[in-house]
Amino acid sequence: MPEPYVKHASPSTPPDYFPVEAAGLRWLAAAPDGARVVGVRAVDARRIELERLDTVRPTSEAADAFGHALARTHAAGAPAFGAPPAGWEGEGFIGRQRLSLRPDDRWGTFYAEQRVLPYAREAYDVDHLSAAALAAVERVAERLRAGDFDDDRPPARIHGDLWSGNVMFTPDGVVVIDPAAHGGHGLTDLAMLHLFGVPGLDRIDDAYAEEAHLEPGWRELVGLHQLHPLLVHAVSHGPAYGREAASVAHGYR
Repeated sequence: MPEPYVKHASPSTPPDYFPVEAAGLRWLAAAPDGARVVGVRAVDARRIELERLDTVRPTSEAADAFGHALARTHAAGAPAFGAPPAGWEGEGFIGRQRLSLRPDDRWGTFYAEQRVLPYAREAYDVDHLSAAALAAVERVAERLRAGDFDDDRPPARIHGDLWSGNVMFTPDGVVVIDPAAHGGHGLTDLAMLHLFGVPGLDRIDDAYAEEAHLEPGWRELVGLHQLHPLLVHAVSHGPAYGREAASVAHGYR
């Protein structure tokens, strides 16, 4: 067996950082016929040992298969919006930032109160989001709370941080790594792929839409689902992301 890929904690790494990552990977991997997930070999507070992956040139066939498999992962479901991975209690992480994992019956209230508003206010506090932009985001949050964007889809089992760097094309197809796994809306994962790009995105979209039976017009909501990752990046990467988040928010006020 190849040597595992090992990630080590730094002095500032919280003790739950690697354990919640491992819980998320195992929960995603448990989805029947879902997207392939990097295997966890061992984990403790100071390190995580993962299956070592070889990468290959992306293909349309792999992208197509991934779109179908991702939809099946989402269809495996979660107990509630905001629910943590099975067996985990407490908060999670997106990148190095804390991520609330409190179950909620409605996607709109969950997304407004645990994803959009906390990061908008933190970005404002560090001067990476203007007062006018914060007001625009808060108006979107009001619509979210009112249920304007809710649909009848049950909570999905989502990766939660599905940017291209966490999508690995291997000889056995796409394998996902580094999740912020929780119960959410499937479009959130697609929106992250759209935000930062990924090889074969059109094929992933088409396969996912077919497998998940998405309603026409789903693309019009991609920006709404990008609002959270944009605000996360506004906190950590500066005001350019804050300006982009403001532009997105203005489209959904």
